[in-house]
Formats: sequence, structure tokens, C-alpha cells
Amino acid sequence: MPHKSPIHSQHYPDSFYVATAKELYQYPKLTGNITVDVCIVGGGFSGINTAIELRQRGYSVALLEAKRIGWGASGRNGGELIRGIGHDANQFRNEIGDEGVKSIQQMGFEAVDIVIERIAEHKIDCDLHMGYCDLAVKPRHMDDLAAEYQDLKDQGYQKSIKLLDRSQIGEVIGSDFYQGALVDMGSGHLHPLNLALGEARVARELGAQLFEYSAAEKIIKGPKPKVITAEGEVTCDYLVMAGNGYIGNKLSPFLGGKVLPTGTYLLATEPLTEQQCASIIPQNMAFADMRVALDYFHLSADRRLLFGGLCTYSGKDPKDIEAELRPNLEKVFPQLKGIKIDYEWGGMMGIGANRMPQIGRLPDAANIYFAQAYAGHGVNATHMAARLIAEAISQQSQRIDVFNDIKHMTFPGGPMLRSPLLAAGMFYHRMKDLL
Repeated sequence: MPHKSPIHSQHYPDSFYVATAKELYQYPKLTGNITVDVCIVGGGFSGINTAIELRQRGYSVALLEAKRIGWGASGRNGGELIRGIGHDANQFRNEIGDEGVKSIQQMGFEAVDIVIERIAEHKIDCDLHMGYCDLAVKPRHMDDLAAEYQDLKDQGYQKSIKLLDRSQIGEVIGSDFYQGALVDMGSGHLHPLNLALGEARVARELGAQLFEYSAAEKIIKGPKPKVITAEGEVTCDYLVMAGNGYIGNKLSPFLGGKVLPTGTYLLATEPLTEQQCASIIPQNMAFADMRVALDYFHLSADRRLLFGGLCTYSGKDPKDIEAELRPNLEKVFPQLKGIKIDYEWGGMMGIGANRMPQIGRLPDAANIYFAQAYAGHGVNATHMAARLIAEAISQQSQRIDVFNDIKHMTFPGGPMLRSPLLAAGMFYHRMKDLL
């Protein structure tokens, strides 16, 4: 039986990432009242990197995490570091203009560079490996990949990219399931929990105060915002809301109404032989296909296949993740039929209605910033959001405004109807995947 544990427990899940974590550190609970320049709510990539960016600019920082550092999506995701922010900035041209679209596109490249540079500068051991492929499942997906290839060239993307058709795809993947691929050597894969834990160490060494099991229970707006926890209180000049899908309507109805917590799930096989690895992923790249209900996968440093997918919008987790995901894995790699699964786990990511990250300031509180709804592309976009917020607070730059100008719909129906309505909409897109 694979290692499994309750997905939403107070402690880390029994995942492959936790089993191979390298910088686990127990941070204290907030007790008492403190005053800082900036308080950050959320101990994932967004919050941790905002703490780093602000400490590098001289601000005192306190970060409040409800459970453990990297407990949420940051420590559970597929570990794919992929260029780009959001899903097609061109759709917002009427709102942000040509320059706004270009700015977001360039930030999508810069975001990956931030991650790579942070790993190198601070010697974070998180198994970074470059090389990634978008995979075409249907012939029509090849048209989309060709258009993406040309767009990247037009945007001045400096990393090596190439298109592979069905006759060439064996160079990168040992599967007959796909029509072709777009290879990008500027994207890649890593161990996300070890990245989050390593970055938390960096924030701590820079002087940020990090607190675990210190959930924000109430926020009081004003010239000096206050964040109330069960056993303490933080007073600050600026507040950053970085809880993503876990913020909820109680803490912030404005933010909670614009993001839907969405389930995604992963398997980790037993370690493969070198021959098996060479037969399925000969160049150790990461992959994701072009469907809405997509599969994503790559090899771990110890030669396991990490295979993810199965997005759920209903708020209910599958009873048996392996039973749901194994057929997808074996469809892609029939040569692994019957392979032993050592770990299964899942978690929640945040999705907005337009699938563009929501980064900005609260409309009724200019000293409260937020970043959420990365729609499955959070490993890089979180790091960019952190830099934008730090630039804005320090008045170094207002690049953040391009995101503030994008309109984000509040999901209709409130918390009770939001998930069923989106689930119905996503069912339509899944049916299109089958055509």
C-alpha cells in the first residue's frame, strides 16, 4: 500500500516530498503582541519570498503560517518550473494594452530566472533540472504549439526551444500517446518542498520572524493594520495576504470570492531502474499535456516517476488517489503497467475565473497587498508576485499596477454554489478535450 495520510491534516502530508525533505525546521507559534513594518499571512512561496525581498530592502517582517511552512500548494505541487504567468496575457489586451501584455510576458520569463538565481545564490538543494515539454494529445494541439513557438520567438525568448512532431517525439518521451511536443530548455523541474524550506531558511537568516501554527483569525484595517491570532497580535504598516486558496471568505470576502480552491493529486512510483528511466524519459525532462484536465509528470532525483493530474472542483477529494490516477499513468506509459506506487497525496491550488494571477492592493485599503490564484503555474509566478509587492511597498517600482488593472470576477453563488458552478463549467471543457 502506498504511503497516504489525510490531505487536510494539521501536519505535513505523508508525501514523497516530506519523506525526502532536507531543511525541516520547527518555527515557533506567535505568542504575545509584536510590531513590524510588514506582516505577511501565508507561509508558501508567495509569503516566504515576499519576506526575502522585503528583508533585502531593509523592512522588518513577520510571517504567519496557519500550519507548517510549505504545508499548502507550495510543498505539494508537481514541481514544474514553467515559463509564463497566467494563461495567455493576450486576452487582456483591451484592459492593459499592448505594453501591459508585453510586460506580463516578460515577467513570465523573469520569474523563472528569479527562482534559478535564488537557488544558486543560497545553495538550496532542491534537485533543479532544466528541460520541459508541452505535449500535444490531439492533432489540433500541434497548431497551438506551433503558435506558442512563434509567440515565444516574437517575444524574444532567449532559451532554446524546438517543435517535435510525432516522428521526433521519441527523443524526449517513450510514449505513443502524444502527437508532438514543444521543448523548452528554459523551464524544468525541482523538489518544491525543499525549495520552500530552503527559502524559509534564507528569510530566517535575513532576519524575518516566521511563525507556524499561527493562523490569522481576524484582520483589522486602518493606517496600522492588525492581524489577530489565537495567542497573539501583529501590528504593521503594510499587510500582505499570501494565503491563496486558503484565505477564505471569513478572513477576506473580497479575496475569498475571487479564488476557488481546486484539488490536484500525485503519485510517486517505486524507484525505477536506469533502463526504465531511459525508456520513458530519456532526457530527464518535465512534461504537461495541452488538455484542460491535464496530466503532468517527471522523474525524481532518486528515479521515481512523479505523476499528477485529476483536478477536482467539487471540494471533495478522491477516496483512492492511486485508483483514479493509475489508469492515466499506464495509458501514457504502458511499459510501467503494474508498477508499485509508494506515495499518493494531493492538495489545493487556487484558480480564478480568468486564470490570471490576482496581484495587487485591496480597493478599500491601499496598505494591504495580496497575491493569489496562480492556476497551476505558481512555482515561478509566486516569486514574481513577491518581487512586485516588495517593489511597490519600497516605492522602487509600480510594475504591480499592470495586474491591478486586470478585472477579476467574483465567483457567483457564494461559497456554497461556487464549486458546483465551476465544476459544471469545467465539465464542458473536459468534453471538448475528448473531441
